[in-house]
Amino acid sequence: MTRICFIRHGETDWNLNKRIQGSTDIPLNDTGRRQAEQCAAYLNAADYDVLIHSPLKRAKETAEIINAKLQLPMVEMADFQERSFGDGEGKTYAEREQHPDGFPNQEKRADFNKRVITAVEHVQQNYPDKRVLLVAHGAVINAILSVFSDGEIGSGKTTLLNACINNLHFEGNKWRIENFNQVEHLS
Repeated sequence: MTRICFIRHGETDWNLNKRIQGSTDIPLNDTGRRQAEQCAAYLNAADYDVLIHSPLKRAKETAEIINAKLQLPMVEMADFQERSFGDGEGKTYAEREQHPDGFPNQEKRADFNKRVITAVEHVQQNYPDKRVLLVAHGAVINAILSVFSDGEIGSGKTTLLNACINNLHFEGNKWRIENFNQVEHLS
């Protein structure tokens, strides 16, 4: 059975200031680095076979900090990059409410969902019966949770905290959510 532990990247200054990041390449701040270190301290290398990460700085840096302890093979997968919010990137969440139908030039939700679900399928095909640690982004993980829970949790319903842990496993030709938004490892 393939298992994936999704970790949302650590905090950035734009997270702190409640700004939409999307595909804008923002690095971690000091809190985000501490969160990544706390993830590393919590995780056990023997529980995972590979670490996959988004190419964006905040996810890659989170993965590198975690992997300094775990020493797993690392793989970068562009399809786990955050959704592009087009003209909305850099705007505050309050400004987002003024655009209920989204911002111009943003990646369409259907295209985004298809991209990340196809990426999960590739992980399952490329790492069958492996235990995968995967560092990505809030909208990415929420889209996955939403699709695999038939809309019960995830996009539009769940606010994922920075450096949260979300566990899924593939069993009987279906992805199952074990838990999500776990933060007991953070101080």
